[in-house]
Amino acid sequence: MMSRKNPANTRGNHEDPRTLAARILTRVVKDGSSLDRLIPDMTYTLLSDRDKAFTRELCYGVLRWYPRLVFILEILLDKPFKKKDLDIRSAMLCGLYQLEYLRTPAHAAVSSSVEVAKGLNKSWAGPAINAVLRRYQREHLDLNRRADENEPAYFAHPEWLICALRDDWPEHWQGILRSNNERPTMQLRVNLSLVSREEYLNELNRAEIAAAASTLHPAGIELAGPVAVESLPGFNEGKVSVQDYGAQLAAPLLDLHPGHAVLDACAAPGGKSAHIFEIRPDLQRLTALDLSRQRIHLLNATKTRLNTAMDVIQGDARQPESWWDGMPYDRILLDVPCSATGVIRRHPDIKILRRPADIAGFTVTQQQLLDSMWPLLKSKGRLVYATCSLLIRENDQQLEIFTRKHADARVTPIEPEQEWGIATKSGRQTVPGYDNTDGFYYAILEKA
Repeated sequence: MMSRKNPANTRGNHEDPRTLAARILTRVVKDGSSLDRLIPDMTYTLLSDRDKAFTRELCYGVLRWYPRLVFILEILLDKPFKKKDLDIRSAMLCGLYQLEYLRTPAHAAVSSSVEVAKGLNKSWAGPAINAVLRRYQREHLDLNRRADENEPAYFAHPEWLICALRDDWPEHWQGILRSNNERPTMQLRVNLSLVSREEYLNELNRAEIAAAASTLHPAGIELAGPVAVESLPGFNEGKVSVQDYGAQLAAPLLDLHPGHAVLDACAAPGGKSAHIFEIRPDLQRLTALDLSRQRIHLLNATKTRLNTAMDVIQGDARQPESWWDGMPYDRILLDVPCSATGVIRRHPDIKILRRPADIAGFTVTQQQLLDSMWPLLKSKGRLVYATCSLLIRENDQQLEIFTRKHADARVTPIEPEQEWGIATKSGRQTVPGYDNTDGFYYAILEKA
């Protein structure tokens, strides 16, 4: 985790946004750090809001198109970079991204990228950055043609993931890959216990924030463009939360009733827990559990902002004996750790951070969680299994394995009143590019 006094190992608080972006990207590639951890620390720099936004644009944009940009850069380079100079490579990728995908004037993109070498204390690399970007300007048509002939570069995804999606979604894989490269929309969930959706749309209109109601969710709203959460009317008072439409599907699937005891087993940052309470404030109890000490503070922040009556517990869902009081639950939401291949458009660093070998580890954890949570569920209770993965190994196959081991487990088909997603053998899957949602998988297990 980066020091708050020295974000992304910068030289100081007056870091140039392109230099800061190069440092952040290097941390992602070299150390396996996620943007979710790196980007917030920009708060502790003295960059203007505009420069922070530009830094974010460079980081997310380069990672969104990373396989394509790297393919082109490797053609332009005489030899690969040494590990200690990956920051110069990141500076070149930022320059290429500006030339190809932003409206930055070419001369400004080149000259400012050369200046990054000085910000990185590697002035010797300035001529090399200049040469690479100038050559790209001259040869960009041929370079992009060559990239279009290479499948990972064309789709801007790692080859293993292209193959996996093609195998699992033969009719949809190309649409999924293209959608992953698009900028995601900002979607909201209105707290209907405080305000109606129509009233909140009027508040947005008065704040001159363009928005439209979802046809899928009674509480859903989509903004015409992203805004800072602080500018959303009533955000601090709990009137609204930022949540993808796909994630908003989870709570209604629990079929909540008054007096139910409910467990959200992997709850942080708390959006789904809050939605559960907003739908059914007359629950007997709502337990929000998470393993991560760092993420527990996110749960508590959500609890406070939305004034949600839930018990926040830090603990391992795989070891309930360390925190469970022995009182069984009527409903359990089990949103398991997964490959996150369904949310790449919001987290493009997944293209770099995720490896094929990671999937096996996730599937082991997922089975452990299912096995440990099942005894906590009452007879005739319901467990909703959820992932933000598009891979069958983490979804339908997990349900098949589990039901073979547990004779009292029954898969209940999801039959929504309003059509969404694609029906699978055991559950239902939203698909990026087809549902105006991220990729979420849901399945319902009921205890006989």
